[in-house]
Amino acid sequence: MTETSWTIGAHGESKFCWVHLDGHDEKAMRWLDTGSEGSGHGLPPTARFNLTTAETRPRCQPLDGGVIINLRGPRAHAEEEGDELVSIRIWAERGRIVSVTYRRLAGLEQLRVRMDKGEFLDPGDLIAALAVQISHQLDPVIAELGDQVDDCELSLSSEHFHLRREIAHARSKAISYRRFIVPQRQALEAMALLEQDWIEDEDRIHLREAADRFARMAEELEAVRERSALLHEQITDLRAEKIDRRSLVIAIVAMIFLPLTFVTGLFGMNVDGIPYAHHPLSFWAVTGFSLLVGASVAIWFAVANWFRN
Repeated sequence: MTETSWTIGAHGESKFCWVHLDGHDEKAMRWLDTGSEGSGHGLPPTARFNLTTAETRPRCQPLDGGVIINLRGPRAHAEEEGDELVSIRIWAERGRIVSVTYRRLAGLEQLRVRMDKGEFLDPGDLIAALAVQISHQLDPVIAELGDQVDDCELSLSSEHFHLRREIAHARSKAISYRRFIVPQRQALEAMALLEQDWIEDEDRIHLREAADRFARMAEELEAVRERSALLHEQITDLRAEKIDRRSLVIAIVAMIFLPLTFVTGLFGMNVDGIPYAHHPLSFWAVTGFSLLVGASVAIWFAVANWFRN
């Protein structure tokens, strides 16, 4: 197997091993069907199908004395495309765990080192440690989303329409995380209730602790989503209000110049018979009359409080 696929056995009296496979490693994936060096490995068909399926969501399902459990955690490389949370597919039974990932899961190497040191004595220890590790990794990420929305709320004003992009980004990430965190909590709660002799009481405590963390994350993500939607509506209202104010100013200016346009158009006609056409003060008289009309209309708008609206 390649360095992204491995088999580790626990030290001491425990007969427990962890077989991890890279979904893109063809040799490793053939092991699921043919067995290692020709020896059968006893995986149920349903478990093999779950380990090789392309799309998964967090779940927990007991099967033939073992457990199928799919979890999601942060990806090892942030620049990768796709979902923020990558999947790890697990088949757990007494003495053995078989897991498959198609994208690198953050923190998997740390678990590998701990497994190699013999810290995990049964599948329950390893799965509980994985769940707790994922919850610790996601806690600051979810908190950062909430802080981002807090900052947007504090800086919200009619001059900060660029916040719409940040709010939309935070809302999109919250929806993406919540899509997997809610069923992951349910999967861990279900596993903590399973009657498997290799799931010890301490493992159940850790599983419930991780499930509780995911429940709080789900609530925080729901709050982020709702607050983002509310902020988006507030920014839209501010934008509409600003457009209305500008439209009002344009309308007032147009109303002031409307009578002036009529007067200047009337006296600007190139026809005979216009009164005082040759009088030396005619131009100044028309100009003064236009200014008087414009000032009168502007004063009327001011008295009617149009400028304050």
